[in-house]
Amino acid sequence: MAGRFPQRPTRTTVRGGHAAVPGAAGIPRQTAPARVRRWVPDGPLDLGLTLGPLRRGPADPTFRATADGSVWRASRTPAGPGTVRVRAYGGEVTGEAWGPGAEWLLERLPELLGAADDPEAFVPRHRVVALARHRRPGLRLTRTGLVLESLIPSVLEQKVTTDEAYRAWRLLVRRFGEPAPGPAGVGERPMFVMPAARTWALVPSWEWHRAGVDDKRASTILRAVRVAERLEQAVGMPADRARARLEVVPGVGPWTSAEVVQRSHGAADEVTVGDVHLPGIVGWALAGDRDADDTEMLRLLQPYAGQRHRAARLILLSGHIPARRKPKMPWVDIGVL
Repeated sequence: MAGRFPQRPTRTTVRGGHAAVPGAAGIPRQTAPARVRRWVPDGPLDLGLTLGPLRRGPADPTFRATADGSVWRASRTPAGPGTVRVRAYGGEVTGEAWGPGAEWLLERLPELLGAADDPEAFVPRHRVVALARHRRPGLRLTRTGLVLESLIPSVLEQKVTTDEAYRAWRLLVRRFGEPAPGPAGVGERPMFVMPAARTWALVPSWEWHRAGVDDKRASTILRAVRVAERLEQAVGMPADRARARLEVVPGVGPWTSAEVVQRSHGAADEVTVGDVHLPGIVGWALAGDRDADDTEMLRLLQPYAGQRHRAARLILLSGHIPARRKPKMPWVDIGVL
């Protein structure tokens, strides 16, 4: 979304229509032509808000937003690695894709942009929620159709600061992933596709340590990638059954499974429990209670049954959060220990 992200070097050929190549610095590129799909959403669509939850930090090597409002994603699909560039103009969305996974990405482009979501089913019950919805009419809940690409970074985010988790994801993907297909994978700031399941399983123990990932989180990821195929099958299940399958993996609990299905399934009702900050934010916004716990949060969100995740997202977007009372959690880099 234009103006929401820092400007990056771009290459724009107005007559040819090929714009905002990530990492461009005037370097010629020899890439296969993109496959293209155009789609018209049935209502307002904000690319930044809809796809923002897929971004793991400002330097995520699998995600980039450029100054012209385009969003780029590099994914490992069932058909292979692929890169998709999405841009919206004049009520129409254009998707361009490269790589073996290009057709898969374009086929599912509408769902990625919230076509399976139903914003009209949401009825605000609080003024702060109603105002947030009015100010963000383009919010849709994305559905990626991919489990592992959300599961691994969610595991990395367990029990640590977001900065630590983002750093670990960035280092591991750049170290063991592969350059993204198409123009996004070359230049000064290339994008990367996350490693395949087998590659994750072969990451040496010292590389986890260098990335600041403790044995518990690394072991959870290793257990998950051993059953990656079974976990990916959860996309075809209802969100509650998908969560149950994910939680069979030791180390994957309710917090992690909710974070995954919110992205893989576009699950509007799967609210995150076990979060350090969310209960206090929801409690403060809806009841003036900054000390609310998970039980109180779920009670306050009960009027939004069926749409509790959307309600929580709107509360977060409202900016109505309590002032910080204590310092941020300290960051301890275990890679230097």
